[in-house]
Amino acid sequence: MTREEAKQRIDKLTAELADHNYRYYVLSQPVISDTDFDFLLKELEKLEAEYPEFMHPNSPTQQVGGAITKEFVTVKHKYPMMSLGNTYSEEELTEFDNRIRKSIGDGFEYVVELKFDGLAISITYKNGELVRAVTRGDGVQGDDVTNNVKTIKSIPHKLPPGDYPEEFEIRGEIFMHLKTFERLKDKLAAELREKGLDEDEIKERSYKNPRNFASGTMKQQDPKEVAKRPLDAFLYYIYADTPVAETHAESLKKAEQWGFKVSDHYKLCRNLDEVIAFIKKYDTERHNLSYDIDGVVLKVNNYLQQQELGFTAKVPRWAISFKYKAESASTLLEKVTYQVGRTGAITPVANLTPVFLAGTTVKRASLYNADEIDRLDLHENDTVFVEKGGEIIPKVTGVDESKRKPDAAKIMYATHCPECGTELQRKDGEAIHYCPNESGCKPQLKGKIDHFIGRRAMDISSIGAETISGLYDKGLISSYADLYTLTYEQLIGLEFEVGDDLGEKKKRSLQEKSVQNILKGIELSKQIPFERLLFALGIRMVGETVAKKLAKHFKNIDALAAATVEEMSAIHDIGERIAVNVVRFFSDENNRAIIQKMKDNGLRFEIEEDTSIERSDKLQGKSFLVSGVFSISRDDLKALIENNGGRNVSGVSGKLDYLVAGDKMGPEKLKKATDLGITIISEQEFMAMIGG
Repeated sequence: MTREEAKQRIDKLTAELADHNYRYYVLSQPVISDTDFDFLLKELEKLEAEYPEFMHPNSPTQQVGGAITKEFVTVKHKYPMMSLGNTYSEEELTEFDNRIRKSIGDGFEYVVELKFDGLAISITYKNGELVRAVTRGDGVQGDDVTNNVKTIKSIPHKLPPGDYPEEFEIRGEIFMHLKTFERLKDKLAAELREKGLDEDEIKERSYKNPRNFASGTMKQQDPKEVAKRPLDAFLYYIYADTPVAETHAESLKKAEQWGFKVSDHYKLCRNLDEVIAFIKKYDTERHNLSYDIDGVVLKVNNYLQQQELGFTAKVPRWAISFKYKAESASTLLEKVTYQVGRTGAITPVANLTPVFLAGTTVKRASLYNADEIDRLDLHENDTVFVEKGGEIIPKVTGVDESKRKPDAAKIMYATHCPECGTELQRKDGEAIHYCPNESGCKPQLKGKIDHFIGRRAMDISSIGAETISGLYDKGLISSYADLYTLTYEQLIGLEFEVGDDLGEKKKRSLQEKSVQNILKGIELSKQIPFERLLFALGIRMVGETVAKKLAKHFKNIDALAAATVEEMSAIHDIGERIAVNVVRFFSDENNRAIIQKMKDNGLRFEIEEDTSIERSDKLQGKSFLVSGVFSISRDDLKALIENNGGRNVSGVSGKLDYLVAGDKMGPEKLKKATDLGITIISEQEFMAMIGG
C-alpha cells in the first residue's frame, strides 16, 4: 500500500466509522454488526499506527481515551449555566404559569421535557468540531473535561455538513443507563469478594447510584478509565451569538438534524393542562425508561418571550422544573447532633440507623431548627420517616408514634455551642440559633476561610477544604487574612491528616508543585475586584447581589465601614436587617484588624472605575424597565441606564418611572404600564435622555 493509498483508506475508514457510531449511539439504527465494526476499527488502528501523520484529530480510535489530565482547568462559561427553580405541586405550577401570563399575556406555548438525573455539560463546537466540554461547576465557571467527554460515543467529535453557526454551545446531560450501572456494580462486587471483603464492606464500597457514578466518572483524570464506564448523553439547548431558530422546539429539531442525540420524550404544550397531563404520564412511564429521571422541565417555547421574561439573580423566569414525589423510608433515630456553620448558625442533624433510600444509604438527615424539632415532637429512639427528593440532603418528615417507648425522653434543643461551649442566641423573629463566638469558634473560623477561597469569591482553587483544615490545625492560619502571609518555608513538607471516601484518616504532605500552586493562587486572588472580595468576607446576609450593590454605592471599604444603618437602608433592596449585619461586622475590632492586614498585603478594597465608559447622573433616582427587542442588546441598554445613574427593575409596578418599549414587547406588560400611568418611551427617546 502506497502512502497515498494509506491516506485515502484512513480518510474513508474515519468517515465510515464515525457514521456507524452515529447510527448506533444516536439513532439506535446500526447497519453493521458489532463484529464488523470492530474489524474496521482494528484496521484503522493498524493504519494509524503505521502512518500516524494521517490520523484525524477526531478519529474514532481516540474515543477510547486520550492523555491523562493531571488537573482539570477551570473555564469561565460564555453563557452562565444557571440552575432552574423547582416546583413540587400543581398549585406551584399554576403560580408559575400565572407569573408568565402576567408578564407576557396569554400568547405563548411551553415545551415540556424530561429532567434527566445526570451531570450537566456544556459543549462548544467550532466549524463543526468539538473543541471544549465544561461541567456546570458553580454556574459561572466549570471544569474542562473535554478529553473525558470525547469518550462518550453518542457525542460527535465532528459534525457532518449543516447549517449550524461557525461557533455554538450545546448543553445537555451526561448519564449512565441503569443496566450498564448494574453490570459495573456487580463486576466491582465480584472483584471485592475475590479480595476477601465481607458483604458489609462490599456494600460500603459499592457504587451508590447511576447519577453519582456518572458524575464521579467525569472527574476521573484518565480518559481511558472513563471509556471503561460507558456513559451516554442527551443534548437539549443551543446557545449561539445569533439564535439558530425562533423557538426551543425548532432548535431541538435542528440539533437532531446536525447529528446530536436528542430525547424524543418531549412535547409542545398549548396550556398548563397539557403540561400536567405530560407530567402525570411520565410519573408512571419513568419506571420503564432505561435511565433515571427525577422530574420534568417546562420552558416557554419562543426565544423572544424568554428574553422578555429574563432572569432573576439565580434562575431563568421562563423555565422551571417539576420534581416527582420523593421516596421515603422509616428508620430509627439514634441521636441528634449539631453542626456549626460559618456564620455561627446551628443546624440540628438526625443521626439514623442506615437505610437505603433513592439509590444511596442515608445515615443523617437535616432537622433544620428548633421549631422543626418541636413540630415533629421528637423523642429519643423514635422511629422516623425520612424523605429524599429534590433536596440533596434527606429530611425527617414525621414520626411513627405507635413505635415510641412509653419512657422515651423528649429531645430538647441544645443551649450551648457543641464546639466551643458558648451559650447560643436566638434573635426575635428568627428560626435559627447562633453561636456568637465568631472569633473563637473553630467551625466558624474554618467555614469563613472555606467560603473566602470559593469560586464565586476569591477563587483560590489550589487550596481545598482539607488543606484549609490542615493549615488551621497546624496553627498557620486563623483567619482568611493569614493566607496572605503564608510562606514557602511554612508549607513545603507540611503534613496533616485527611479523610478518604470510607472515612479513614491518612496523612498528606504538601510537595513542591502543590506549594507553588497554593502560593500562586493566593497571589492571583489579590486582583479579584472589590465586589467579590466584599462577598468573600462572609458578612451575614450579604450575598453576591447585595455585595455588588454595596460596592457600587460606597466605592470603597472605608466608606462602607463608616456607613450607618440608615444610610445603607436607603439603598434600593438593602433592608434594615442587612444593614444591621453589615454595621455589626465592621464594628467588630477583630474584623477591622483582619481587613487592615489584607489591605497591607495588597488586596483591592475599592472599585476601579473603567475610564473608557462614559458616566453621568442624568438618570439619578429614576427606575427603568427594558422590554422588547432593540437595535442594541438589552444588556447594553441596561448598562447605559446604570452608567447614567438609573436603576433597572424587573417588573411593572406603580413605583416604575419609565418603560423602555421595544419591538415585539408583551401586550400585557404594555397594558399594565398604560393603566398605571407610567411613562412609556422608545429606544430613540431614551437615547435622547442621555444625550446619545
